[in-house]
Parts: sequence; C-alpha cells; structure tokens
Amino acid sequence: MSTEDPPAPRSLAEALRARDDDSLAALLRRRPDLITPVPTDLTQLATRAGTRASVVRALERLDRFALQTAEALAVAGDPAAYGELLGLMAGDTADETVARALPGAVAALREQALVWGDDDRLRLVRTARELLAPSPQHPSPTGLGPSVREATAGMSPGRVQAIVSAVGLPSTHDSVSAVTALTGLFTDRTQLGALLGRAPADSLDVLDRLVWGPPYGQVTADPAPRLRWLLDRGLLLPTAPGTVVLPREVALHLRAGRAHRAPEPLPPAVEPAVTHRPQDVDATAAGQAYTALATVEELLKEWDEGGPAVLRAGGLSVRDLKRTAVALDVAEPVAAFWVELAYAAGLLASDGEADERYAATPAYDEWRERPAAERWAGLAGAWLAATRTAGLVGGRDAKDRALSALGPGLDRSAAPEVRHRVLTLLAGLPEGGAPDAEAVLGRLRWERPLRGPQGTAGEDDLRSRLGRWTLAEAELLGVTGRGALSAHGRALLGASPAGVPGPDRPAVPAEPTPVAPAPRPPAPLSPPEQAVAVAAAARLLAPLLPEPLDHVLLQADLTAVAPGPLRRPLADVLGVLANVESKGGATVYRFTPASVRRALDAGRTASDLHAFLAEHSRTPVPQPLAYLIDDVARRHGHLRVGAASAYVRCDDDALLNEILADKRSAGLRLRRLAPTVLAAQADPAALLDGLRAMGFAPAAESAEGDVLIARAHAHRTPPRTAPEPVPDGPPVPDATLLTAAIRAVRAGDLASTAPRKPTDTAPLAPGELPRTSSAETLATVQAAVLTGEALWIGYVNAEGGASQRVIAPVRVEGGFVTAYDHTADEVRTYPLHRITGVAELADE
Repeated sequence: MSTEDPPAPRSLAEALRARDDDSLAALLRRRPDLITPVPTDLTQLATRAGTRASVVRALERLDRFALQTAEALAVAGDPAAYGELLGLMAGDTADETVARALPGAVAALREQALVWGDDDRLRLVRTARELLAPSPQHPSPTGLGPSVREATAGMSPGRVQAIVSAVGLPSTHDSVSAVTALTGLFTDRTQLGALLGRAPADSLDVLDRLVWGPPYGQVTADPAPRLRWLLDRGLLLPTAPGTVVLPREVALHLRAGRAHRAPEPLPPAVEPAVTHRPQDVDATAAGQAYTALATVEELLKEWDEGGPAVLRAGGLSVRDLKRTAVALDVAEPVAAFWVELAYAAGLLASDGEADERYAATPAYDEWRERPAAERWAGLAGAWLAATRTAGLVGGRDAKDRALSALGPGLDRSAAPEVRHRVLTLLAGLPEGGAPDAEAVLGRLRWERPLRGPQGTAGEDDLRSRLGRWTLAEAELLGVTGRGALSAHGRALLGASPAGVPGPDRPAVPAEPTPVAPAPRPPAPLSPPEQAVAVAAAARLLAPLLPEPLDHVLLQADLTAVAPGPLRRPLADVLGVLANVESKGGATVYRFTPASVRRALDAGRTASDLHAFLAEHSRTPVPQPLAYLIDDVARRHGHLRVGAASAYVRCDDDALLNEILADKRSAGLRLRRLAPTVLAAQADPAALLDGLRAMGFAPAAESAEGDVLIARAHAHRTPPRTAPEPVPDGPPVPDATLLTAAIRAVRAGDLASTAPRKPTDTAPLAPGELPRTSSAETLATVQAAVLTGEALWIGYVNAEGGASQRVIAPVRVEGGFVTAYDHTADEVRTYPLHRITGVAELADE
C-alpha cells in the first residue's frame, strides 16, 4: 500500500476539492454569499470565493488577529512558509502568546478560503493580497512599504549598480542580479546591522520616523547630507519625483522582524466594573420595562386622534419630534427611540390618506389587551431584530440630507448583529455584573476591526456607535438594569444563566485562554428560536411587574394618586376626568373645571362621576372635589350652541345679556334673534371655545336640540405589517440547505472532472457543456445501454438551468432516457431533447 502524501494543491479549486463535507459546510456557513446561487462545481465555487465583493465581505468579518495574520501574509513571499509568517507575527523575540494563537488564526483563514496550501506553501488568495498589499495609492495596514524588487522596478541600471557599489557589494552584469544581491544584503540581519551601524545618527532618526509607517517621505532636488547617505545606499529608494520610500526589508529589520507594532492575539477582556445583587438588577429592569410600556402607550394615546403629518420625503418633522419629546417629558433622541420602537413593533404607521398622517395601527388595540409581560416581550423582540437605528436621527446621510425619525435612510443591516453581540457579552459575565462601556466597545472593535490605521471612520465607527446605542437602549427598554443583564434579558437571548452552559448554545467566556483562538461569536437566533426566547422572557418578567390596581387615593387638594398601574377601564375614564400632573412610581392626576367638563362632554352625568369616584377610591371623596363636579355640572349645558352659522340658546335671558355686555364676546359678532337666542358669525366650534374662554360652560346640541356627546375619535390606519429588517447579506444556510448544496456541488464537480475519452473535436473549456447532434446523442446513448458504460452529458432543465451529469443509461424509449445518475445517486428519466450533448468516459 502506498504511504505517499497527497500532492500539494496547485489552486484554490484543488484545495477545496481536497476538503471533506464538514469543512465545505463550515466555509459556506461563514461565507453564505458563495452559495447564492449554488455553484455548479468546485471550480466555480473557488472562482466566486476569489471575487472582490466576496473577499471584501469575508475580510470585514475577521477578528483583529486573523486580519493581522492576513495582512502579514500580504507582505510575505508568495507562497510563504509558516516559519516566515511566524517571524512576521511574533518577531525576533518570538512572542509566545502570538506563537500559540497563530495556528488558530491560520486555520480560520483556511476555513474561509482566504488562505490555501500546506504550511510550507501558504498562499493568500490573489484578491485579498491585492487589497492588503502595500501600494502608493493604498498603504499597507502594517505600515510597510514595497520590497526592494518592487521599489527598483523602474530604476535605471546605472543607478542600481551605483547603490550596489555603495553598500560594498561587487557589481553585476545586469539589474536583476544586482537587485537580488541587494535584497540578500537587506534580508541578512548581520550585514544590514553592520551597514546601519555605520550610519550617521541623524540618518537613523529619519529611518525611525518612517519605520512604523507611513513609509513614504518627501525630499528636495538637493537632499540634506543625512538623506543623501540613505539614498546612496538604497536605504531610501525614490518612487516618484520628490518622493522616497523605506524598503520593506529595511523596515522589518528595524522592527525586529514584526509586521505589526502591536499584535493582538487575544480579545480584550470584558469584566464586571461593578457587581449588583441579581435581585436588584431584575427589579430595576422590571421597573424600567413598566415605564417603557407606559411611555409607548402615552405616545400612541397622544396620537390617538391622528398624529403628526408625514413629511413629503417621509418621516417626522423636527418640530413634531420636539412636540413629542415635550409630551413624553424626555429628550429628543429618547423620543426618537420610542417612536421608532413603536414603528418597528407594528404599532404605528402612516395612514396613507391624502393628507397623510401617523397614527396607531389596528395591531395597537390588540397589543393593549395582552398581559403587560407579553406586551414588553413583543417590544423587546422587535427592538432586537430591527435594522432601523434611532440613534441616527438628527444626523446627515451620504448626500448631506437630514435623517428624520420614521424617515428613510435609518436602516443599518449590522444593527441586529451588534445588539445581539453586546447582550451576549453581558450574558457572559456573572449575574449582576455590569461592565465598563469602553470595554464592551473595545471588544466589538477587536472582533470587527478597521482594515488599517487611518482612524475610526466609516462602518467601524458606526459599529462602535451601534454598540453604545445598544447599551443605552437596553437600559431604557428594561433589558438591562443598572448596566447588568437581567434574567429576562438573558432569556431574550436564548442564553442560560451565567456560568451554566446551555444545551445547544454554550456560554461565551469573557476572555479565552491564550492556548485557543478567540471563540466565534454565536449567531443570532433563528425566527422560531427567537419566538421561544421571547415567550420565556415574558414568563420571567411577569412576576416582577406590578399588578394593575382597581383603585386610587383621592386627596383634598383636587388630586388623585394612583399607587401603581391602573386597570384599563379605570385608567381610560380617569384619563378623561382628570389631567396627569406627574408620573413615576405613582401617577398623580389633577381635577380641574376643564377636565370635569371634558367628562361631561363625553356623556357622563354628575351622578355618574360621583358614583365612579366613590367606587374606585380607597379614601372618601373629598368635599372640594364633590363641589367642583356639582358646580361644573350645574353650569354645563345651560348654554346651548348649534349651527346657524352658529347660535346660542338659553332659557335665562339675563345670562345672554351678560354675554352681550362682555367685551370679550366682540370677536364672536353676536346679535340677539329672540329673548333666549343669540346668533353668531362664527362656526359652532369657535363659538364653544370662545364662550368657554369667557368662563361659561356651554354644550353643543344637534339640529333636533339634543346635547351632542363629544367622545374622542380614535383614528387608526388600515392594517399594516411591521417594517421588514434589511438583511446583512444572504442568510446563514441551515443544515438542510448546506447538505443539498454540497451534494449538488460535488455532483457537478464529479461530472466536470470525470476523465473522458479523447475525441477529434477541440477540448471543452472548464464548465462548458458537451455538444453533439441529436442523432449522435441518440446513438451514443443506445450504445451505452448495450455496453453498460457511463456517459458524460450536458443537460438543460425546464427553467433553463444548465448542468453536467454522469449517467449510466438503462433504457431509451419514447424520446426519454432512463439512467442511473451518478451525480444525484438515483435513477432518473431525462428528455432526449434537453440533452445538449454526450461524451464517453475513459475506462479508468
């Protein structure tokens, strides 16, 4: 039996072909864009894995150490041995932590098909090398410049020979050998050290300023002596008129062999900055969850009769957002969060009418009837999955247009992943542990770093802001309490209690040991898993929320105190009868003549109000409140206002005389029609408001003379669905899809690589279908039925999809061939007219 090792792969396609199914599944899980759609074979899969868009997407999802490893490979040889890569990462000091973490980083790059080849011939895929390798237009994230060979590519042979002579090397016959000799000198630590040892001190200062990048500098036509010394010896090489660069080999010598100033093999630790009692955390979070429910209800109650108008470009105007913030008694950014949360939960939408306005949806009425814990779980689940980002409100988009609440341009596909990741980091801490915000943000930056040292602009800056907003919003919503994740917050993630691994979602340690690579962040829950998690969170929160009360405490100063949340009918009636004066642990309502009149306008009588207060008050009804109700009721409806344009009717003509004599009635332009009737040149609504401003209590009446009952009209939109989150690329395939995709790719690869008998026709290009005439196809298939041989066919299905297959024909009749399909591993029937051509396979 042969014990020879398999030959080294010569391409990425061959490397993929050598993988087992589990390894291919891991690749497709990490890079789901590779199977959208499913490639026909492994060659096409490798081609797709090397496209710029796919490689950029994969690089953006590497953690900092894996990205640093890829950056080091981009400045190493192609191919590079593992020892060379280790030297670039660990340096001359052979950092033990880096050395122990490097195999994991290389394995992660291999798994994602960004690196292929054995350890003695590691190759970075070409597109990744182009993106990460240094160039004048795009400096390397490592801060290294071009190699000596690259920097001298356009240099004259005489100049190259002059540099070789200046460093003490023998002259050569051509530039290629001269550059090779110079490269050998600069990569020899002893010889280069001796050369630098002879350098003037101020020349070494110049190199020190360039060593960690950027490696480019400006010089004049007549360089200073310290620069001339470096230029003469090739320690600085010209790249353009007035521009010089520090060669990569010299920089690595000065850096002690390290490609990065500070390799980061381990993620920053996320540890508790302060620890609270878990019971206090849960109680605080539950209190904030109750406040969140009350705030959303108050918002939609404020917009119950039709909310603000929709801007022409969509969204809420700045003025309306300010009004909403004042009504909710919160800052404008917080008001934007509550508005966006109600929209994400499907409780709020535009009504779609001609004068389009925002209003509650029919789903809001259903939501109000659910138990408090379920209402909160619905809000929290919508927040966790939403891609709309309230923190962006008030900013500007790429075209310098203002971003408004409920408007376009607020979707950020990374938001759900960042929210889930932040909460997962909190779940990895002991119960009650609250981390420092900067530690969480530092961990996020390590897991998805910037590709370069240019700063924190762009999407990485957005990711940090998303993390900061998540911490603030989780506290507002009651997912966290005092900065620590609550028990119902853990359930919302589908996580087990801290320190207890779950059956299918193990807890993530805050800091891995140096021996293992950083743990891969768990993926967000699937929709069915999320539904189970939301239900579990509601069950844990329910006992912590206060039970709705059926009573209030009436006080002599015309106020009522609700010591907790009120039951729905009581809260609705009391909201009409009194005005909310203050909110908090207890809500204070104040009774005023206007609020009592509002209740009377809604059809209540004085006796109804007395009975209602006596039934729902734990204290006797104070005498001042009873007097207030009776006094307003006695005067209410004494004046009647109808439509003439408008008229005022009253049985007491003295009262009408008083109105006419009042100077404040001049704007109503009243005149007497009869002893008990006044006519006005104002509409009934303006007349009602004017008389009430004068201190009277008129009532509106119908054309028949009956009192009109004024109830608030609840405006609702047509049925609306909640906004769909914007996906962050193709979804991660499930196990069923992965199995089917890998099987299809393997089958296509078998068909495309199966050895075929030589023919007189020109060889087909990779992936090209065989082409034969109908007669040739029929004859070849019939012959294969008799001989039992397998054939390679090209097939086009009813949808126009082309594929290659290997079949063993069994029967040909009626224009169909029945055959055992080796690629599908089953017997199938194919119409002959859909077979593009056939070819015989080689005997082996």
